[in-house]
Amino acid sequence: MSANLSMTANSTDTLTPQSEARLMEFTRSQLFAKTFREGMNMVEETAAYLDGPGRADSKRLSRDDALTYASQSMRLTTRLMQVASWLLVQRAVKEGEMTLTEARADKYRLVAESKDGELSFSEVARNAYALPARLLDLMARSEQLYQRIMRLDRSLYGAIAAQQGNTVADQLGRLSEAFKR
Repeated sequence: MSANLSMTANSTDTLTPQSEARLMEFTRSQLFAKTFREGMNMVEETAAYLDGPGRADSKRLSRDDALTYASQSMRLTTRLMQVASWLLVQRAVKEGEMTLTEARADKYRLVAESKDGELSFSEVARNAYALPARLLDLMARSEQLYQRIMRLDRSLYGAIAAQQGNTVADQLGRLSEAFKR
């Protein structure tokens, strides 16, 4: 397994033995197992709602509220797919199917959800009282889960990303600046 955890010779692309051990310890922990189950259960629960009762709920909404429902359900689904992807990457590391070098690639990092033009859950909930309570509940729980996993991601991989200076947030910032010109 240690060969699977080996890193390249580039000093900005290496993990300290302590960082490697911490990452592996996390993937084998009860916290990870519980978080993995919670995340996957939420994905299943959300899919069951949106494909079942959620369809009927959305048909009962006014046109404006149905549009809000559609946009928020897409946002919810996207958020949960990012969570599921992150969790599956961590499980792949645990099972030796992915190296730590691969797992810490930018494409697997979670980023803070954009506040530019997007409403937070609390803003949506405050102004969308007609949305089904079940959708609002799923949105709130998914946002909490996403934030918790983002903190885990930063805790486990943040120092590495800072060393590399090439995080997704950096890339998005550069893109944003390029389009402002």
